Amino acid sequence: MPIDTPAPAVTAAPENPPVAPAPPHRVPASAWGLLVLLATIWSTSFILMKKGLVVFSAVELGATRVTVAALILLPFALRHVRQVERSRFKWLLLSGVIGTLLPAFLFAYAETKMASGLAGVLNALTVAFTLLMGALFFGQRITGLRLAGIGVGLLGTVVLIAVGGSGGTATPTGEGNAWYGLYIVLATMGYGISINMIKHHFQGIPAVAVTALLLMLIGGPALLYLLLGTEFLYKLQHVPGAWTAFGYIALLATMSTAVAMVLFNKLIQQSTALFASSNTYLVPVMALAWGVLDGEVINAWHLLGMAIILFSVFIINRAK
Repeated sequence: MPIDTPAPAVTAAPENPPVAPAPPHRVPASAWGLLVLLATIWSTSFILMKKGLVVFSAVELGATRVTVAALILLPFALRHVRQVERSRFKWLLLSGVIGTLLPAFLFAYAETKMASGLAGVLNALTVAFTLLMGALFFGQRITGLRLAGIGVGLLGTVVLIAVGGSGGTATPTGEGNAWYGLYIVLATMGYGISINMIKHHFQGIPAVAVTALLLMLIGGPALLYLLLGTEFLYKLQHVPGAWTAFGYIALLATMSTAVAMVLFNKLIQQSTALFASSNTYLVPVMALAWGVLDGEVINAWHLLGMAIILFSVFIINRAK
């Protein structure tokens, strides 16, 4: 979800990517299939986190997610490591921490008290924060209409969190608290900074190389913390259902990072940037649907907040 509007290839979370301009051409039928498949993969990220939290803590889930994703893409990192100058590695590390490591923990913390469907809706704020952080820290120009779109998105967030409340939504702990959505707001800010940082410092370098290398840099510390600073190994050995929960987290890391990145790049090749960015609208709706199927209760305020946030994305994407 897109997480460039934003891109998952750059960050680890089901999240919505910046899309590079592509020459206009007719969209083939296969591109529609890719679009639906990609949106399905990204939208399941939030329900998979919820399932992992049944056994593991938020920090254990976050560290496991980053570790597994780093191991999966390690062959790509080793293959491309010589393509990036040593002087740029500090930007890779900073981007990895801000745009991948911290969001992995923040999303997990949010979903300990917040429904997965609402987490998926709030993830769409990545679009607004990518634009805002680009203007604040990277000297990018921002138009009045796009600034209005950001304001509309923040209004939708207020409706979703402050007015909508928990709405009886289901969480791994059984207690809903929509204010935990503020963790996701922080995470999407991190996505926005990371995306701009990569765009500014790594133009011309394949997305798979950037993603694999930044995961390699943060994967080692994540693995050490997971094994030495948490009860991860103990739970795997002694807690019923731990291997099932680990399977959900591994699936999250595999599909939302490696597989989704390949599919998104293929979608860009087969279609247009505007068509590919449709994921921004599909993912929140599908994430909400997955939550409802899992027993989460969504009220009218939640739907209104989602509609406002998606309208803000529409304004931002259409504004010149």
